[in-house]
Amino acid sequence: MTIQLSDHFSYSKLFRFTLPSVVMMIFTSIYGVVDGFFVSNFVDKTSFAAVNFIMPFLMMLGAVGFMFGTGGSALISKTLGEGNTEKARRLFSLFVYVSIALGIILSALGIAFLRPVAVLLGAEGEMLENCVLYGRIILIALPAFILQFEFQSFFVTAEKPHLGLAVTVAAGVTNMVLDALLCAVFPIGLAGAAIATALSQCVGGIFPLIYFSVFGKSNRLHLTGTKLEIQPLIKACGNGASELLSTISMSIVGMLYNAQLMKFAGEDGVAAYGVLMYVNMIFVAVFIGYSVGTAPVIGYNYGAGRTDELKSIFSKSLLIISVTSVFMVAAGLIFASPLSGIFVGYDRALYEMTLRGFRIYSFAFLFAGIAIYGSSFFTALNNGLISAAISFLRTLVFQVAAVIIFPLIWELDGIWVSIVAAEFMAFAVTVVFLATQRKRYRY
Repeated sequence: MTIQLSDHFSYSKLFRFTLPSVVMMIFTSIYGVVDGFFVSNFVDKTSFAAVNFIMPFLMMLGAVGFMFGTGGSALISKTLGEGNTEKARRLFSLFVYVSIALGIILSALGIAFLRPVAVLLGAEGEMLENCVLYGRIILIALPAFILQFEFQSFFVTAEKPHLGLAVTVAAGVTNMVLDALLCAVFPIGLAGAAIATALSQCVGGIFPLIYFSVFGKSNRLHLTGTKLEIQPLIKACGNGASELLSTISMSIVGMLYNAQLMKFAGEDGVAAYGVLMYVNMIFVAVFIGYSVGTAPVIGYNYGAGRTDELKSIFSKSLLIISVTSVFMVAAGLIFASPLSGIFVGYDRALYEMTLRGFRIYSFAFLFAGIAIYGSSFFTALNNGLISAAISFLRTLVFQVAAVIIFPLIWELDGIWVSIVAAEFMAFAVTVVFLATQRKRYRY
């Protein structure tokens, strides 16, 4: 039975509706992790460090998809809640077409400036060449990468979360199989891992484009004729600014962490941080997936003026996020050793460094969920300013301050502690915003 945005959401229905989004985000994270696994174990340590070194820059360019996906979905779901389906379809089409155009432009610029950016960040020698090789192959598929992120939100808004999950699984399986073939069976090396990722992004971005163009005519949302409207674009960008800032800030912070790690631990430090980021992507994907899954429901009920349902979803979500956070800390501590061994077990010193960082870093999951959900919650309420403030403080201000100050006290351990401290500060700020805005939005 299809679950609609207008339904009353019990815990069971909330789990069933958001599960595809959660699994979708986990799969998206996992097949990014697969690259690291095969590069680390079947190519070499320097190539593994290079992938982690240049990845923040690549993610920064792909952030446009998050912005239009989350910001556009908030506006579209609110429009659907107001009963204007035709306008919602025009807005949906506008966001997709603009994203494709921006993707092509950013792809060309990224390829042109990739080498000087890598040099500016501190890459040199073999690591620099690996950064350029991997990055340029990935950037060819950037328009599809942007669409993939965007459609993850739009599938939920179109009440087709299971179809979105199927596309993401197909993209993930494509990446995993090609990684195994091109890195392990036919040892093409780092280029093989990049080709596998680029082709999987094409599966995740182009298939939904075809579906909404050809096979989705009977859906609530489908691609149609539209015109360039500046005001909805500005509104969507404002709504999605938090997600854009979050991704860009995380990328900038990732570059700063890499620079600090090169200073205190060299390439081994970058490799260890890469392992932590892979696990972080999977764990945080649960929070992001749940937030993406509930956002259209929140936006719809806000647009329809259904405050009782809004309160119900909000209170249930806080409980779900809190319980999940505790389980994640426990899982991080329990699986720190085997997960570190999977990626860098071949190097004892690197393994020990990664394991110690993992055990400290795991406590960040206790606080990250509420901040991620809070930012998405205000995006769904079409309050891009508060959402952006939470994301900006969480992913840039607090992290930058912490990663500069804490290593001065505890050196390498200070880098791992800084992540936990930054997440705690973001948690505290989010709680304050949620408490002070409750009367205004009546949740």
